Amino acid sequence: MDDGVATEYTESKSVRTFRDLKVWNKAHELVLRIYKVTRGFPTDEKYGLISQLRRAAASVPFNIVEGSKRNSNKAFAHFLNIAEASLEETKYGLLLSFDLSYLKNKEFDSLSERCDEIGRMLHGLRKKLNS
Repeated sequence: MDDGVATEYTESKSVRTFRDLKVWNKAHELVLRIYKVTRGFPTDEKYGLISQLRRAAASVPFNIVEGSKRNSNKAFAHFLNIAEASLEETKYGLLLSFDLSYLKNKEFDSLSERCDEIGRMLHGLRKKLNS
């Protein structure tokens, strides 16, 4: 990826590694929180909802990382789109967890707000790369 990506999406003016991307940092923090909160889910969800929610959430920063090392902005934007889709899957997993009473209101709202922020960042970065 070139240094032309707007600094609103990066920690600095030049992007040297995926860790310089603010959106990756936010997505990584979300994954850590989801791993933590799912530890309290019922054990019978270990191979169901816990696994699915963790995989969906982790897919977001994984796709940001993979896309950031592609040779073109178009390819990077493609992986950001995949990350957006995984984020939507994560949002549904959180909603399902809330509806099953595995998450309290406050935790659900906080995680949902983080998802929305990451979604806006992914969308903005993807649009910037496509322009």
